[in-house]
Amino acid sequence: MPRNTPGSTRVATEPIFTPYQLGTLTLPNRIVMSPMTRARTTSEGRVPLPIEAVYYAQRASAGLILTGGIYVSRQAVGSINVPGLYTAEQVEGWKAVTSAVHTMGGRIFAQLGHSGSVSHPDLLDGAMPTGPSPINPLQKMFTPIGMKDTITPRALTNTEIKEIVKDYGTAAKNAKEAGFDGVELHGANTYLIPQFLNLALNRRTDEYGGSPENRARFLFEVLEEIATVWDKNRIGVKLSPTLHGVGAFVASEESLPTYHHIAERLNAFTPAYLHLLRAINDVSNSPLAVLQANALQHYRSIFIGTIIGNGGFDQAQANATLKEDDADLISFARLFISNPDLVERFSDGSPLSPSDPQTYYRGGQEGFTDYPRRVASGLS
Repeated sequence: MPRNTPGSTRVATEPIFTPYQLGTLTLPNRIVMSPMTRARTTSEGRVPLPIEAVYYAQRASAGLILTGGIYVSRQAVGSINVPGLYTAEQVEGWKAVTSAVHTMGGRIFAQLGHSGSVSHPDLLDGAMPTGPSPINPLQKMFTPIGMKDTITPRALTNTEIKEIVKDYGTAAKNAKEAGFDGVELHGANTYLIPQFLNLALNRRTDEYGGSPENRARFLFEVLEEIATVWDKNRIGVKLSPTLHGVGAFVASEESLPTYHHIAERLNAFTPAYLHLLRAINDVSNSPLAVLQANALQHYRSIFIGTIIGNGGFDQAQANATLKEDDADLISFARLFISNPDLVERFSDGSPLSPSDPQTYYRGGQEGFTDYPRRVASGLS
């Protein structure tokens, strides 16, 4: 797309710059900052640092900011240097983040998650990771002493499942106290919720296993628990129905029916939005082949609420997707890393700054808050 010229009507004509009413929240544009793990919480107790408030505030021109994943309990931890939302100190740390974003005119949701079996005893004070069933998810973990392979977890008891549901409720309450505008339930990638949804990871024979309805039970119990704290129009859900071939996470003939069931049930729950990760690898020879190029269109035909499209979008692709009505909002991840003023760069055609993958998880300011703002049309 050509660089903007004086008098250009780019902002007036491109869908990504139009406002959107997300429940009771008015978004000034349809550009969402996607959740990203940046591993900057190096404090004891997993309390967000002041630099994290700077990072999110720099990106406050997004229509909506979604934080990186936040652990809902000590048991939920699955990586080094990732924050939590289960202690009073963590709540205070997040208050500084939300205040900084709001001061800059932004809106921010907390993404709440649990790692389940994708963890390691080195991250859990020696305790065994837990999951739906005793099946190794075959992932690599960032531990305090380096990368390690996951191990076979201990299967959760029904009582423990109910306790984790309550942990989500506590984290949701803490998110409200911390000043967030809403919460997103992390049901994507390799976290605990997709572990329950995937037949390869969930071999249970009780009410949490077997049928799509049973494997989705945990997801909806968590949503209902969060809804005791937040209005449903302030609760988003992120899912990755195209997940396949990531360690033990392999799609089956039950995968499409499971996500179809979830999308239909979400119509009754009426969340703020459904955040969908489109296919980012080749699933054309899997049971998910229909989703290879049409994941958003597929779920648009089932889910009647707001859809956020996610997964490697650029500006042109985002506009095209919105024009086709395959999604209502588009979330960007990597582009927001190196372009804190991504909305402004999109709006005036300024070149995008490349990011440095070597600094994604390094810690500190470098590659986090030190990317320069644009110099365009006399602005800096």
